[in-house]
Amino acid sequence: MSILARSVADLGAELAAVRQRRPDPGGSVRSSDDPDAASEALSRAVLGSVAEPGDGVLGRAVAAVGAPRVAELLLSSATPAILVEAVQEAGEHLDEREATAGLERWRPRLDHPGFVRSLAQAARVGARLVIPSDPEWPVGLDELGLHAPLALWIRGHAGALAGAMPAVALVGARAATGYGEHVTMESASGLVDRGFAVVSGGAYGIDGMAHRSALASGGTTVAFLAGGVDRFYPMGHEALLTRIVQTGAVISELPCGAAPTKWRFLQRNRLIAAASAATVVLEAGIRSGSLNTAGHAAELGRPLGAVPGPVTSPASAGCHRLLREYDAVCVVDAEQMAELAGGRSTRPRREERDGVLPRGGVRPGQGEQAPAVAPSAEALRVMDALSTRTVRELEDLVRRSGMEAGAVMAVLGVLEIHGIAERRRGGWIRRRGR
Repeated sequence: MSILARSVADLGAELAAVRQRRPDPGGSVRSSDDPDAASEALSRAVLGSVAEPGDGVLGRAVAAVGAPRVAELLLSSATPAILVEAVQEAGEHLDEREATAGLERWRPRLDHPGFVRSLAQAARVGARLVIPSDPEWPVGLDELGLHAPLALWIRGHAGALAGAMPAVALVGARAATGYGEHVTMESASGLVDRGFAVVSGGAYGIDGMAHRSALASGGTTVAFLAGGVDRFYPMGHEALLTRIVQTGAVISELPCGAAPTKWRFLQRNRLIAAASAATVVLEAGIRSGSLNTAGHAAELGRPLGAVPGPVTSPASAGCHRLLREYDAVCVVDAEQMAELAGGRSTRPRREERDGVLPRGGVRPGQGEQAPAVAPSAEALRVMDALSTRTVRELEDLVRRSGMEAGAVMAVLGVLEIHGIAERRRGGWIRRRGR
């Protein structure tokens, strides 16, 4: 019996709980359940617990040989050469350097007791594990390709985004103005009246107002989180997210117990864009994280709208940039937003000299002063892993960041030069205020 098969047998009751199947009194999954489906679900749950969201190398391996095969190789401590051989036999390409780096990222996170606790916590809060073969899966996520989530953890109505009801993402700044909140309230209410679900990120400001307005109008709203669905974040929205669970859904690709980080917020945004028929930015500063969501929508070819604001308001500067430089459609009310979501945009995306609107957000226009450069994805992950109070060893930083040791060391060197990280006896610490 393979390692994975034994795991399915050992975790039968826990897996049945998060897949909404009743276990036998002995604790195993009923014989009527498809063992292949159980193996698929468990494999995706395991792989999702060891890799950071959007890991393209893992996505390529899973697409080539399937999640159960990749999980089996990981659990059996297979060498990079064996992983490469398995992928190449399936007709796909994966070089040994990529396989080595991937295994270095994933193996430090293998934690059987922690994984069992995560499943138990998911069952405790009523979370459901949904995989791509399930009818509740939001098919729009498949367009993310190799960067699509392996599985989703859902509290509430698992099929909230899988039915005939189209969805519109309403996103914007956390530090919203009264103008932005008013437009959001009217827009969400109007979209609900027109038969749309409202998707957002559960954050303060525009996100929260979009969710509250949809709920007040008796509509369906869905919140994508950057951490586990067992710990609602932000804490100030615990009551709001609890209400969303009752009529809509709270979704994450991260297992229960996972903490939200800056990197995970950015990766979460791709799910908001992909799960929606259109994305509308209602109010955003020049460096708002909602522009990252707009970047994902543009990259996917989804319709992108932006609400104009007062030309003197810094809170709308990001919306104006989208309208001026990236051919976002100007929308001012729910009727125009519904029209935007009625079909794919036929307006060509403006191409820059070196490419299209990047996934990470917008680029400064020619002749304008660029905003402060944001840290790279790798630097952001290492910065998330560092603590300002506790010295952390390299091995701990590798596990927390989901990166290989060599890459972490390279980033730490750069952060040290810029005065962000400091080497101390026993490891590294992040300097306060940096």
